[in-house]
Amino acid sequence: MKIFLGGDHAGFELKGKLIEFARSLGHEVFDLGPLVYDETDDYPDFIAPVAKAVAADNKAFGLVIGGSGQGEAMAANRFKGVRAAVYYGGNTEIVKISREHNDSNVLAIGARFASAAEAKRATKLWLETPFSNEERHMRRLRKIDTIQP
Repeated sequence: MKIFLGGDHAGFELKGKLIEFARSLGHEVFDLGPLVYDETDDYPDFIAPVAKAVAADNKAFGLVIGGSGQGEAMAANRFKGVRAAVYYGGNTEIVKISREHNDSNVLAIGARFASAAEAKRATKLWLETPFSNEERHMRRLRKIDTIQP
């Protein structure tokens, strides 16, 4: 599976750990930055390339890591075809549901709230959980795709 990763200074350390973790699971991993720690960087600069890559390849997944994961998800969700969900520690049921019900293809993780162990557990669960393909969920996703601003 192809996984694109991006983040910012707040997610830099956790992103590195998740890159190693995803590779250890046998995935093809692409680090889209930042490649060096810079406390003044801005997450949209690194999230946009991840979202573009995921939107262009409907079999790819994205992991975006920032302080809360919220802004990262907001930026990723600007791209047609991207469905970003947020995880910031604790119960992983939301991660599972985001795949089963919403066919999320980007997972935003809040590095200031989720430990490395929690982020790894959530990432593994998210990558291993398939979309249910239930008609009610497919219908809802089709409706989302037709929403016009």
